[in-house]
Amino acid sequence: MRKRDNTLTTDQKALAINLDKYKYGSIVEIGAGQEVARRFFSVGAAAGTIAKTMSAYDMAVSDDIYGHVDRYVSRARLLQMLEKEFTQVVDRLAHLRAKNTTFFAYAATVTARSFKQKNECHGWVGIRLQLHPGAMPSDVIMHVRMLDNDNALQSEALGILGVNLIHGAFLHHQHPEWVVEGLADGLGSDRIEVDLIHFSGPYFEEVENRLMNLHLIRAWLTRAVVFNPAGEVVVPGELFYRKPVTVIRGSFKPVTLVNVDMMSAALKQFSQLAAVDENEILSLAEITMNSLVSGDNVDGADFLARIDLLASQGCTVMVSDYVRFFRLRAYLRRYTQKPIGIVLSVRDFDFLFDEKYYDGLEGGILEAFGKLFPDNTYVYVYPSRPRHGNTQALVTLDNVVVPANLGHLLAFLKENRKLIAVEPRDESHLHIDATEVLAALRRGRGEWEHDVPAVVAARIIESRLLGFDTE
Repeated sequence: MRKRDNTLTTDQKALAINLDKYKYGSIVEIGAGQEVARRFFSVGAAAGTIAKTMSAYDMAVSDDIYGHVDRYVSRARLLQMLEKEFTQVVDRLAHLRAKNTTFFAYAATVTARSFKQKNECHGWVGIRLQLHPGAMPSDVIMHVRMLDNDNALQSEALGILGVNLIHGAFLHHQHPEWVVEGLADGLGSDRIEVDLIHFSGPYFEEVENRLMNLHLIRAWLTRAVVFNPAGEVVVPGELFYRKPVTVIRGSFKPVTLVNVDMMSAALKQFSQLAAVDENEILSLAEITMNSLVSGDNVDGADFLARIDLLASQGCTVMVSDYVRFFRLRAYLRRYTQKPIGIVLSVRDFDFLFDEKYYDGLEGGILEAFGKLFPDNTYVYVYPSRPRHGNTQALVTLDNVVVPANLGHLLAFLKENRKLIAVEPRDESHLHIDATEVLAALRRGRGEWEHDVPAVVAARIIESRLLGFDTE
């Protein structure tokens, strides 16, 4: 299988575009200088590529050019910029340039590190381009976070990112995963985060954008992506901003009635906290990357099935590579200081109180719990009734067994209301084991259908999801 050439430098990529006399367009950048345009000019031969560069920093000037928008650093503004600039370059130059010219417009609207304050540094970046002479345009747009600590470094990183996007969109459009991977060239994972990407238009009709966003995690461009109940990728910062959040972690293969009851019961108790407005709560179902990866590969069909089944229950879904809970909490704390509730089954104590799980942390399990519970974070513990032979004993937060040397730690967390017992709303589901449900559904129809929501069972059967066997 052919591999992407990841040895090209930023300047080599810019020069390759400049030397192609049939790629021609505009570069407009608001918020961090003209770094992308500067890259193309500095390597030489830019006259063969760039028809126009511009920055419209003043809001009144920007509105006059592109029209009014409620938020200047937004997807809406980016699309206005792309529409205006692409249409203009084609209308002005299509009759003057060679017939096999492919036109493009690159645009960015960002808020970089301010001289006066340390604001959230993020923005929207995109390209609209023809992938064949005279073709209707295609778009690649993305939301980015700049992680450098000063404006000059952020501007430099945006310049590299923009060159990577233009080069990748033109030369690797037949391999959209290469476009994603190439964004990190020359940047690494500690300068720019891309937490949303969207492909659209001719030549991208077959692109599954949910898988491309999952690939952002695989390419180390972000640690998490979020899907709303409609299955659309959303910007985490906009979704979580100043909201109380509950999150239930699981494989959801498939989502079961016990998952539904866990979230419902925990939400009921979480909403009773004094600092929580029930109408503002954002409830998440979280899947970790390690539950999606088999060897070096992600089973795309399996992933999409889980997303679709969770969406049928109205779930907002987050996929992350945060194995340890305290890192998940730190991620959410970027965006909200409201209470966070993490919902887990008492069955999860097997690893939660396993000291080997915290190898590599200088302070071991104490460090992990210290980082998990510093402020307004609560873990809601749901009981279980696992089968042991012919018996089904109820295991709760009050009688769960942990290693003897950690008993005092468990008692401390319970006494200080960091670990909170969840009262089930329907105890008839406590025996359900997702592993057993998955094994049963792969044998065809049967009792497992009563262990999942009716809509979930119907979709699994109708679309033969998760290995369902009709034979």
